[in-house]
Amino acid sequence: MTRVGVVLSGCGHLDGSEIHEAVLSLYFLDRAGAQVRCFAPDVPQREVVDHRSGKPAGESRNALREAARIARGRIEPLSKAEEHDLDALFLPGGFGAAKNLSDFALRGADATPLPELARLVRAMHAARKPIGAVCIAPAVLAACFRGTEVHATLTVGAKGGASDALGAMGAQPQACTVEHCVIDEANRIVSAPAYMYDARISDVAKGIEQAVSALMRLSARPASALRS
Repeated sequence: MTRVGVVLSGCGHLDGSEIHEAVLSLYFLDRAGAQVRCFAPDVPQREVVDHRSGKPAGESRNALREAARIARGRIEPLSKAEEHDLDALFLPGGFGAAKNLSDFALRGADATPLPELARLVRAMHAARKPIGAVCIAPAVLAACFRGTEVHATLTVGAKGGASDALGAMGAQPQACTVEHCVIDEANRIVSAPAYMYDARISDVAKGIEQAVSALMRLSARPASALRS
């Protein structure tokens, strides 16, 4: 059974994990037969947003505790995630990826990732284990690989804006519609735009389903086969 680590960043698209994206990711992974382990950083959220008004709530919440809402309590601190315990890694989106897993929301192309996430992402890539990311999470991957020899092909949807930031961080941005995903076979990285578009949940689901399917296909291929 393929062991997939899913990295969450809170609960709610404005300050944590995008709930639709997270639940769809978990659903398609489970349907594909993956054994899922959820992780989140045990850190205060960068901010807490009132999702009804869209304005800062002026309170403090913990990203791990909030992400546990999505994982139904079955979640571990990100610091405990190790490459040797996982066969693949998947990052749903939401502003929590850009605020709690990194500071992309504040610094754009100058963003730095959370050190424990950068460690895990780089270890997974070095072990030739596939990584998936949706919505804004590919920008977090680009930040993890900035300054390395990894120039992954990634998508955050349409050209411009966040896509330009990917290029500035050393990634190779590629435009993609909401119903599809981008597969970087060489780096074993899959990405899909999801709610980078103002889209229907059914269309977001199509892209995430494709991304999960590609991740599972890559997981089934021995890393040695890609080196031959």
